[in-house]
This record gives sequence, C-alpha cells and structure tokens, in this order.
Amino acid sequence: MIQMNDRSAELVESISAASSVKRSLQVVGGSSKLFYGREPEGEVLAVGDHTGIIAYDPTELVITVRAGTRLTELTAVLRHERQMLPFDPPLFGSLATIGGTVACGLSGPSRPYLGAVRDFVLGVGLINGRGDQLRFGGQVIKNVAGYDVSRLTTGAMGTLGVILDVSIRVHPLPESEKTLCYELTEEEALKKMNKVSGRPLPLTGACYYQGVLSLRLSGSVEGVSAAVDVLGGSQVSGSESIWAALRDHSHPYFLSDKPLWRLSLPSVAGSLDLAGETFVEWGGALRWLQSELSPDLIRASVSALGGHATLFRGGDRSGSVFHPIPQALHQLNVRLKRTFDPDRILNPGRLYPDI
Repeated sequence: MIQMNDRSAELVESISAASSVKRSLQVVGGSSKLFYGREPEGEVLAVGDHTGIIAYDPTELVITVRAGTRLTELTAVLRHERQMLPFDPPLFGSLATIGGTVACGLSGPSRPYLGAVRDFVLGVGLINGRGDQLRFGGQVIKNVAGYDVSRLTTGAMGTLGVILDVSIRVHPLPESEKTLCYELTEEEALKKMNKVSGRPLPLTGACYYQGVLSLRLSGSVEGVSAAVDVLGGSQVSGSESIWAALRDHSHPYFLSDKPLWRLSLPSVAGSLDLAGETFVEWGGALRWLQSELSPDLIRASVSALGGHATLFRGGDRSGSVFHPIPQALHQLNVRLKRTFDPDRILNPGRLYPDI
C-alpha cells in the first residue's frame, strides 16, 4: 500500500523562503541518481516523502502520482492491474522515485520500440523558483497549448521546477515475452539489429555484449510465437532478469569504476574506434563506453558519426557532463530557466554551468 502524504504546502513554503534570500536548493528524491549530471549544489530539499496515488482508473490507462512515490511501489500497483510503465524506467536501487525518473528523463531497454519517458508524460504539477504552484497538461493526450511544459520538465534535472506530481500513460502487460540469443560478431549484430528493427515484429529490446546478441519479444502469445519462428535463435529461460539487470545497471558490465559514457548514435553507425569496453543497446542507437579517454576526444569521435556523448557516471563532473548543444538552443534553455527560476535557486548548474 502506497502511503498518502501531501507535502505541497510545505514545499511551496520552503522554496518561497529560499527564493526570498536567493538560497540555492538541491532537490533530492530517493538519492538513487545523485551520480547523474554535474555536481549538485545548495541546501538539500527532500521531496522523497511527498507520496501517493492521486488518481488511477485502470480502464483509462492513465495514473497520476506524487513525485516522491517509489518506482517499486508504483510498479507493484500497476502489475496488480496487469499494467506497466512502458518506458522501462531504471531503478538503480529500491529508493528510486517517479519524480526523479521524470526529472532525469531516463528510459530503459524498450525505449526505441515503445517510446521514451517524455512520450508518456501527459501532465505535471510543479513549483517554480518563485514558489508558485503550477499545473501543465492533464490526464488526456491532447491537452497542449503553447510550450508543452510537462515534457520540457522531463529531463530538465529539476532546473525548471520541483515536480509535485505527474500524470503518465500506462500500457497493458504483454501476454507473452521471450528472449532470443545469437552468437555473432559486433558488425554482424549491428546489421541484424537494424534489419530486425525494420520489420513488423514485437521487438522490445535489443542488446549486444561479448559476442552475444539478445533480442526481446513482447506481445500476444500468437504474435511472439510467430516472431520466434521467423527469427530462430536460441531461447533463454528466465530472461526477465537479463533485461532487469541491463535496465538497472546491475549487469556485471556496469560494475566497473571507470568513467561510464552514454553515447547516442545513429543505429546504423559501425563499431566505435575508441579505446574501452562497450555495451551496445537500443538496437545500436545507444552505446555504453567505459573509458578514461579525454572527453574532447570521445565527443569529437561521436559527433563525427552524427551522435552525442554524455558522461553518465564517474569522471570529472565539474565540467561539461552533457554534450554541448548549439548556441541558439542553449540560449533558449537559458531563457526558459530565467522564466521558471529567475533567481537560479533550483539545482543550479546540474544540467549546464549557467542553467
């Protein structure tokens, strides 16, 4: 049972007080993603105990929940109704919250096939840097006028406002799920992932590591069985743990202390010519790289292939963690920050040094 605890009024008061003296605040939910982004600054504003389901009608496929609600608890409620969060949100431990997931904009293995977290966010309630309580979007898909702020806050790392609650579209759980494995070279695996992704198959995951390509199929019993007959390969028992380990970074690959880079690339890009161990995900569109190479070298190599690079974990977090964006786009982000948080008190510098 998820505890109902509405701390909206207290949080408004805390942010208003900080705004009045221009005191920086570090917004913290379950602390499961403190490693992500630039180094946090300011006094801790804890929102992890702002919890509870505000509205949920399983027949509508939408749930509205307070930001501090833990993902494990939310997932259990949805599973009881044979439903799920389709973007495979990573847990990174049992304390991860839905607010932190939306703020960081993180999705799991199903992202290329079912959509990213921002695709399922219908509305948010938040507190801006002045202490104003605002609401954007709603509980229906078409509810947008002007800026789609509910999606702007997704991935903004709490720099635009403290998320109070979020309305999310959910999906039914698949009737069947199977994983197929193939022993291939990386070049062969990249070609196969791109070929399979272009076919009408119930694909919800595709990754490659140390000579093994894994494909996840999810959907109706008949659809998954038909896809297995088409694709062949070796079926893996207990495959749910494979994808959970990948999603939550409990897979052995992610246990290294080396800087971990998250490289977004065109799925058709070939193997990377960079020193370091890699893990290919999202059908080739996401490459994880463990490397102590210079950030400039990594970003230049990835940019040349039409992608961008994020220092996901470890390394020097005082500089540019996220890939630099064009100046015009950066200035737009700066103006948005000034509009929502004119005194720059909410998670200052967590995204970019001047945001």
